[in-house]
Order: sequence, then structure tokens, then C-alpha cells
Amino acid sequence: MINNNSNETSRYVIYDFETTGRNSNWDQIIQVGAILVDDKLTELDRLEMRSSLKPGLIPEPGALLVNNTSPEMLSKSNLSHYSMIKELSKKFTEWSPAIFMGYNSIDFDEEFFRKTLFKTLYNPYFTQLNGNKRCDILNMVRSASIFLPETIKYEKNNKGNPILKLDQIAPLNNINHEAHDALGDVLATNEIAKILRLKAKNIWNSALISSTRSEVNAKIKNELLFCFSEFIYGKTKPFLVSFVCEHPVFKWPQCFDLSKDPKEYFNMSKNELSIEIKKSPKVIRTIKDNKNPIIMDYNDYLKNSEFVEFSEDEYIKRAKNLQENNLFRSTILHILQEEFDKNNSFDSQEEILAEESLYKGGFFSNADKQLMDKFHKSDWSEKLKICDDFDDERLFYFGMRLIYEEQPSILPKEIFNNIHSSIANQVLSMNNEKWYTIPKAYKDSDDLKVKYDNENNKEILEKLRKFDLLIDDIQRNFQ
Repeated sequence: MINNNSNETSRYVIYDFETTGRNSNWDQIIQVGAILVDDKLTELDRLEMRSSLKPGLIPEPGALLVNNTSPEMLSKSNLSHYSMIKELSKKFTEWSPAIFMGYNSIDFDEEFFRKTLFKTLYNPYFTQLNGNKRCDILNMVRSASIFLPETIKYEKNNKGNPILKLDQIAPLNNINHEAHDALGDVLATNEIAKILRLKAKNIWNSALISSTRSEVNAKIKNELLFCFSEFIYGKTKPFLVSFVCEHPVFKWPQCFDLSKDPKEYFNMSKNELSIEIKKSPKVIRTIKDNKNPIIMDYNDYLKNSEFVEFSEDEYIKRAKNLQENNLFRSTILHILQEEFDKNNSFDSQEEILAEESLYKGGFFSNADKQLMDKFHKSDWSEKLKICDDFDDERLFYFGMRLIYEEQPSILPKEIFNNIHSSIANQVLSMNNEKWYTIPKAYKDSDDLKVKYDNENNKEILEKLRKFDLLIDDIQRNFQ
């Protein structure tokens, strides 16, 4: 719903999650904060919820300290995890279509949201379907720090790089901020968005244009040369580039860095070119078009003398030479295909578990999508029957896990025992697993106790003592 005159949308959803850890495959959302705002970022509606801990989910003590979540909050919430996600899905559907935004949302909150929807039998790509789009305010702030550094006030670290964490920049920009609380982060993010919308309109509009993959690709392929920025080793760096080809598998645009003269590469053999493009800094830059990259006009790059090495005419000449050499562009495409084939010639021997399979297990059939919708509308006894009809084994597994978490008494005893035993084997494991385990939780808690005992921080030591009691209870349940 883009306005043709201003690239503004009619509505935005700004949201944030607090979680039990940072692993989107295995950790869970425990707090949701979200607001619906109009085109001037004025609040229209809001949502705030907390859920209890899923059975068999081990939270990280450090994460709970950061988001100020007590064990009592995890055990006494009136919403189960599934109930919270069901309410969240209902509210986000009511607010749609909209552009969904957050602060570092695409790399963090969005991944949690997708995989949570996946595991609770909802469509995981909600924010990119039915007219919905997505943006990331952090991407805009990073671009502003390069092109319009006076827009957002920030401090620099000892390497001279901007510190752009929300809890750092909010107070510097006179924004009241309840840090690491979902709704507090949302309200602060909205205030940052207001500053960007008014003072960095060009960046704001560029982000909106990049809110869908198709719009990013149209922009990239229609421009002879353009600027985009990457966040590399703690620093945002701009590149002036021209489109070469799409990656043969991932379809991400591959672009040539015009700080190099493409003619220097035209006469190389395929083997020479294959070696050359692997060198750092890379002359072929990948733009992840599904990650809301900020695509800027090349003149925005040329305005900053810090970046410019050559004249405008020279950059344009290089881009034209590149576009006219179809053989070079075709050779790059073949090299990328061969590299992918080489790296994927042997299937991984590591088992891919259902929780990790969102991007590896294919899409659901239309019949399964209809059953997923029916699942949420049915009572628990009917849900049990629906699970048997799923074609995709992952959906059967997730459905049974949901019933185990919510209404375990209706599960056949054999299925209950299998799920319970499987969770026990995971959480009690002494190995270095992909998921968080009880032994890891105890060790991390002990390490934190040493740290805060040295600081004589009795408040946090008491929180860690209660955390240990929570883990004791979980351990007893599964032993």
C-alpha cells in the first residue's frame, strides 16, 4: 500500500520480542511488544503480552537478566506460549496489510517470529504475504550514520565506529527508554523512526522501497550504478556498484565494486577470475535482497569526499564497460554455480532436526496449509485427529508437541512417552548440543554468580538463586 507520491505506506507495525536466548531454532519468545502506527507514526493500537515457559525449554540465565524476567514470570503467566502466539497472529492479521518494522528485527526478531510460526503451525512468512512488507530501523540508522551523520546522535567506540545499540542512542536523542522490555524497545524505536522520517527522508524512502525483494531487484537492475552499504566487522561501509548477475541458486544480486576497474578483470581466464573474486576485499558484492538493504542513488555516494576516489565520469564509464561485457558477466555466473556445486557435492552427515528445517525442508502443500488453519480453529481432541492427516511429517511432529505442551492428557500414552523421553534426552545431555541444556544452565549460572559475588550484587545473586530453583524443578520433571 505505497502512496505513489511519497512512498509512504498507510500503516506500520513496530514490534519487538524478548526471548529465552539467541537461538531462533531452539529458544522461545517470552514477551511481545507491538504498536500499530499511521503514516506519521502516530500510535493507533498496541499489544503487550508475556507467556509462560514451554515444557522442556531451558532458558539462559544471562538472557533473563538482560530482559529482567524472573522465574516467577515464566511460571505464573496466564498465557501459555501457544496461546500468546495465537493472540499475536490474530492481532497482526487484524493490523495487516502493513510494513513490519523493528530495531535489528530482520536478523533477530523476524527469525524468531518465522520459526515460532513454523513450530506453531502458522505460515512462517507472514510479514511478506498478503500485502505485508518488512523494514529494519537499524539498517536506516546505519545508513544515516554514513550519509547524514547529524541525523541521529551517537557515541563512538575505541575503534572510532558508531555505537548504534538502541539503549545507547535513545537517551542521547532525548528518548525515554525502558531498555530490554519489549514494549519499551518498541516505543523507543518509534521515536527513532520519527527522527529518520523527518530528517533523513531519502534514507527513509529508500528503506520503504526495499521492503520487498521484488522492489529491491527492480531498483538494482534498472540503475546503471548505485550505492548500498554493508555492516562489516562493526562498521558500516558504503559501496558504489553495478549489477552483474543473480546468484544461480540463492538469486541474490551480485554486483561489481566500482572502486576497481572491471576492465582489469576482462581478460582473465575463468580460473584466474575464480581466484581473484575470492580475495578480500571482494570485488563482487552480494546484496541480500530479502534483508531490506538500503539502496541509494550514486550521487549520494559522490557527495561524500571520504569515499570518492575517481570522477563521476570514470565511475559511469566503468559501469558501462561492465554492462556491455556479457561474456564477463556470464563467466561470473558460471564460477558461482561451480563454487556452489563444489561446496554442496557431499550431503552433510549431520541430522537436520524438525526445528532446524524451515529453510531446508521445503514448503507446505496447499492441503497441509488448509489443515494448519483448521488446526487452530478446532478443539484439542479434533486437533489430535488433524495431526494424523498432515502430509508433512514436520507438521505432525509440531502438532503433537503443541498438544503435549497444552493438553498432554489427551495424547496416546506411547506418543506422550516418546515426546517426554525425547525432551529429557535433549535437556539432560552432557554434550555440547545445539540447544540449551540443564548442565549448560547450571554452569552459566555458577559463572554469573562468581561475577556478581565479586561485585557484591545481592539483587542479581538472589535472581540467580531463584533461577537455579527453576532449573531444579525442570530437572526433576525430566529425570
